[in-house]
Amino acid sequence: MGNPSPIVIDATGRDIHGEAARIRETGPAARVVLPGPPAVEAWAVSSPELLKRLLTDPRVSKDARQHWPRLGAGEITPEWPLFTWVAVQNMFTAYGGEHKRLRTLVSKAFTARRTAALRPRVEEITKELLDRVDEGFRRGETVDLREEFCYPLPIQVISELFGLPEERGPLLRELVDKIFDTSADPGEMTAAYEQLYGVLGELVATKRESPGEDLTTGLIAARDEDDTRLSEQELLDTLVLMISAGHETTVNLLDQAVHALLTHPEQLAHVREGRATWEDVVEETMRYEAPVASLPLRYAVEDLDLAELGGPEGVVIGKGEPILAAYAASGRDPERHGKDADRFDVTRADKEHLAFGHGVHFCLGAPLGRMEARIALPALFDRFPSLRPAATGEELGYVESFISNGHRRLPVRDA
Repeated sequence: MGNPSPIVIDATGRDIHGEAARIRETGPAARVVLPGPPAVEAWAVSSPELLKRLLTDPRVSKDARQHWPRLGAGEITPEWPLFTWVAVQNMFTAYGGEHKRLRTLVSKAFTARRTAALRPRVEEITKELLDRVDEGFRRGETVDLREEFCYPLPIQVISELFGLPEERGPLLRELVDKIFDTSADPGEMTAAYEQLYGVLGELVATKRESPGEDLTTGLIAARDEDDTRLSEQELLDTLVLMISAGHETTVNLLDQAVHALLTHPEQLAHVREGRATWEDVVEETMRYEAPVASLPLRYAVEDLDLAELGGPEGVVIGKGEPILAAYAASGRDPERHGKDADRFDVTRADKEHLAFGHGVHFCLGAPLGRMEARIALPALFDRFPSLRPAATGEELGYVESFISNGHRRLPVRDA
């Protein structure tokens, strides 16, 4: 790796966009140092076009066991802060034929029809949550919308989708928060994973005894063309992936969209006056504030000359070197989105983003996340047309993660 001074990624994620700008300034593919120990260098790719090509290139893998020599050599151990992100075995880390097999099985259960059928329930949960928010306003209180609206909606939807008992919601939230906290002690993160596997193991046992109309039952029953089912470990790993990724990203999408509209009232006016749609709001939020700022990791299966992929001359990602998909940096790339790429603009003609990924690993839950946001946001702003932020900037805090991009709190008043 040629450049002698890689950018050190801040594990706390306190300045995601400042760091993203430094990555872009270094070039379409910049060397970075990931949180450690041990020290792990990777290539952070921020150019949307180059990133798309790499995400669809069969010479790029997500399987660390096959294609990251440092893991195979025992240099990367459970003490590494991101170990669980690369060591888990599911669709997220599968490659080639194995990925296709797992995704096919999961797709059989997680159908577009199943997602569409959730719409009335999403509308119902949204109304129930807004009723509770209204009660707070009637008492003259400031309401934390992240806590009272942005968080409970996706977690309740995902819990019902998978048939997870409602009383497990608070524990599920606590465990997933810990998994996304890249500044956490690795031991805490490992313990959170173990506890999550325990919760989901109980869920699978319950659904085997008493099948339902839920997605867990669907995954247990799913078979591929060779009449092969998900193994027990694959089933649990798939549930971990879909339940954790399935609500954290939507929480951040709702949080960032509400925050962007409250701090850019002229953009909210565009929607209210018909110059833009709620779909525009959702897509521009995904571009402007990618809910997943950076996603670890992919690996070069062989040497990749980036010039051959439309990237810079003289830059080669060596075989076995890790690649970080820098989605937050990509979303604000001025070469793609112009000099005002750092501006939230719901009327922007080109809102294309990679926030749900791209290629074979494109997020299966994207239609559900989009649907939740397109229902929740208009419902919130129609119900409370005088909504105002009760805190701004540093007062909001940030999720301590360079992966998850959201606020700690989102206090509002109904002025």
